[in-house]
Amino acid sequence: METAMTGANFRLTTKDFAVLEIMLERRRAFADPIVPMLEDKLSKAEVVAIDSVGSDIVTLNSRLVFRVDAGPAQTRTLVQNEVRGPVGSSLSIMTRRGLCMLGMAEGRTAWIEQADGRRESVLIATVLYQPEAARRAVREKSQAEARRPHGLTLVYSAAADWRPLGERAGMRQTGDDDPGPTAA
Repeated sequence: METAMTGANFRLTTKDFAVLEIMLERRRAFADPIVPMLEDKLSKAEVVAIDSVGSDIVTLNSRLVFRVDAGPAQTRTLVQNEVRGPVGSSLSIMTRRGLCMLGMAEGRTAWIEQADGRRESVLIATVLYQPEAARRAVREKSQAEARRPHGLTLVYSAAADWRPLGERAGMRQTGDDDPGPTAA
């Protein structure tokens, strides 16, 4: 049965695209019913460099909030394979829903035709975490720190009349003042 993903544009990173190509090769060998969906995804996807993918795009290992039809919001991490961990914390791209969500943008909706012929809509509500965006943020922070001398940051600048603790105010003497006694 053919599975359709309609209503959404997909942006796949070069890495995610390569993962799907390998998955397609392996699944074709076993006449897996998800093959048409994989072929459709790969043929319609816009492929982008890892460093230029938007932070609102679902990539592998992204943590996202989504809704299926009018159901409650669900939070999952999109993974390549099922991983060990708390039940319900991840969603594999080897499932129809997981494969559909890969490459979708926050706020977008796609429709999936399930194996039993039922159609469901999937809405990406929020991308909570995306590994590519997190790596960019760390890299940008380290570059900003490298521009600061010695890694120090000025957090407070004192007023011009400020004197260090323990420093005494010197005595001022004007021209017509009596200098007082001098030491002999």
